[in-house]
Amino acid sequence: MLRRLRISEGRLVDGDENDSPVLIYVAPDEAERRRLVDEMRIDEHTLNSALDPDELSRLEFEPDHVAVIFKRPKNYSAKDEFLFRVTSTGVFLFKDRLIIVQPDDGSLYEGKIFSRICSLPNLLLRLIYRSIFHFLEHLKAINMVSTDLEHRINTAMENRYLLNLFTLEKSLVYYLNGINSNAKVIDRLQHNAAKIGLTPEDLEFLDDISIENQQCYRQAEIYSNILASMMDARASIVSNNLNIVVKTLTIITILIMVPTFVVSAFSMNVRMPFETSHPAAFWLIMSLAFLSVTAVIATWRYKKW
Repeated sequence: MLRRLRISEGRLVDGDENDSPVLIYVAPDEAERRRLVDEMRIDEHTLNSALDPDELSRLEFEPDHVAVIFKRPKNYSAKDEFLFRVTSTGVFLFKDRLIIVQPDDGSLYEGKIFSRICSLPNLLLRLIYRSIFHFLEHLKAINMVSTDLEHRINTAMENRYLLNLFTLEKSLVYYLNGINSNAKVIDRLQHNAAKIGLTPEDLEFLDDISIENQQCYRQAEIYSNILASMMDARASIVSNNLNIVVKTLTIITILIMVPTFVVSAFSMNVRMPFETSHPAAFWLIMSLAFLSVTAVIATWRYKKW
């Protein structure tokens, strides 16, 4: 799918075929890929890398354009089952146009960040800046989900919530790798500002992007370390909850067995005391059964089992 945009009063608006310096290809089909390779002279390997979620971020200089591949969070859906994934996006900067290639329809060019665009190189920087905030938004969501799962684990007796936490921890590893990969691209942009055509204002903005990316990485690292360090303790909580249930059931079983033994003993097919001589033999036997239960309960509380 192709979307055409242009810059008007510092914002991105829809454009036509003749006035659209910004081209956005979402999950391009074979015909659109051939056009990008044959007409736009985009390297086919670089184009495939922009659509590969496992590709590392990088910056490449071609004869007539600059190719930038950076990482961003993939849109989360319920079928992902607590797994937050990372995907790639390719940006190809020409002198008079900017081509964006992405595997899904993510909200890359929306929000306050895109309110004061002054040039195509500046738009490239804002795309990277938006991906950082996208990571931060997902980190907040991961933190909220992990907190909710922790409360559920406190009373859980199965591994379902624990496995969800393991999935979140795996997601944070992906995020750390993606954020660190973006940091390499930001460093290369800073060192090659003149080749890309960045203004002094763009360089200041790029410094802010670098700081934000470092803070994003530290935040993801903290969340990852907390989940990893507390995982054994949470597994012990689940095991302890199960042990408490087994202990309670065992005590209930003993409470049932003791009076059952008393009553069974007097029900045997042999002669027993009070069988014919005492008119209240039944109630004496029931009293012994009740006293046995009382004795077990008293022992349980005394021993604090």
